[in-house]
Amino acid sequence: MKKVRPSEEKRKQLAEILSRDAVEMIEDFHRIGQEKLYQEALEAEVDAHLGRSWYQRDGKAKPGYRNGYYPRQLMVPGNRLEVAIPRLRNTRVRFRSRLLRSVARIAERVKTLALEMYVRGLSTRDVEQAFVTDKGEAVLSRSAMSRLAGRLYDEYLAFTEQDLSQLDVVFLFVDGVYEAVRRYTNGQALLCAWAICADGTKRFLHLAPVQSETQEAWELFFEDMQRRGLRQPLLVISDGAPGLIGAITHRFPKADRQRCIAHKLRNLMQKLPKDTAEAVLAEFKAVYYAPDRTTADALAEAIIAKYASVYPAAVQCFSDDLDACLTHLKYPEGHRRYIRTTNMLERTFEEQKRRTKILPQHQNERGAIGLVFGVLHRASQRWLRVSMTPLELIQLKALRDLIYPKTNEHHYISCRYAA
Repeated sequence: MKKVRPSEEKRKQLAEILSRDAVEMIEDFHRIGQEKLYQEALEAEVDAHLGRSWYQRDGKAKPGYRNGYYPRQLMVPGNRLEVAIPRLRNTRVRFRSRLLRSVARIAERVKTLALEMYVRGLSTRDVEQAFVTDKGEAVLSRSAMSRLAGRLYDEYLAFTEQDLSQLDVVFLFVDGVYEAVRRYTNGQALLCAWAICADGTKRFLHLAPVQSETQEAWELFFEDMQRRGLRQPLLVISDGAPGLIGAITHRFPKADRQRCIAHKLRNLMQKLPKDTAEAVLAEFKAVYYAPDRTTADALAEAIIAKYASVYPAAVQCFSDDLDACLTHLKYPEGHRRYIRTTNMLERTFEEQKRRTKILPQHQNERGAIGLVFGVLHRASQRWLRVSMTPLELIQLKALRDLIYPKTNEHHYISCRYAA
């Protein structure tokens, strides 16, 4: 007897299904029908590759023989199909099915979609339930999703090796975030850096895990970015952590430093009585948001004299690092709202926390870094540009010439605008 082709077996299965009750047969009919179409297409590809059909003898045909089949599952939209993949032997050119490559691309898009759903807030169980066949069978299991999540860490490793030497960084933002990870009692610290460049783009620069936010950890963090080509920025924006301030002073000795006003105002709020906090805080805030440095200094002097004996703790907090809180006033007015706080980081951290809060804790550091990086990196791709007018670029160019007078890097901050 001649062997029965897999497509013929599918035809017989369809005939058997059609003999059943209509309600019971519909799902199986669609599935077997799809399998039959794919099977026939595979066999047609083999016929074309060999230059002859099933059991045809032709002395002029291409060399090669059919060598049976092996079973395989194909993941297609809405279903998982069982097909028999043809084997060939003694062919001059290896047989590669274009149909299978197309199906693989569809499967890859499904996996990419599942990964994006995971990054944007669904758990592995949610994703598993979202991708099921007509029979309720999982197309992507939780173990498969866990393997997919490993791609995020691979993306992170590639990201940490990107060249930074061509970025004309003007404003550098740095901060840390904590994630609950097993074996880390107080949480895993992740150091982050963003930048605003002279072309107006906002760039996510670096992410690194550390045990805690010490000065040594921050210095290694900055050293890694400098190894990748990061140039000295004009201004570094951060909170008031002593270790971070020390690292900024050591690694960027000539750059200006801006203390985040939002963090400072929160600190001041804690040192004022509740019944008068709002009114007094408005006076402190007026100093930080003054139109120029001269006005800010005059307002600060008046506030210190007014409240020194009434709220000594608040005045001490206000006076501490005051110069760094007002650094933004020497920069173009149109840029001040971007650089006087680390709000760009804080808003991104909020989105990251919204995503990671569904996990009681990360199983390991690798998983934590991969997911946090995936969220932060995708959020950064939606950032809007900052306006950089010719006048503002002239001002930035003048500031760079003042801070770094001996450098000759004409391709940065635009040599077209001489101060």
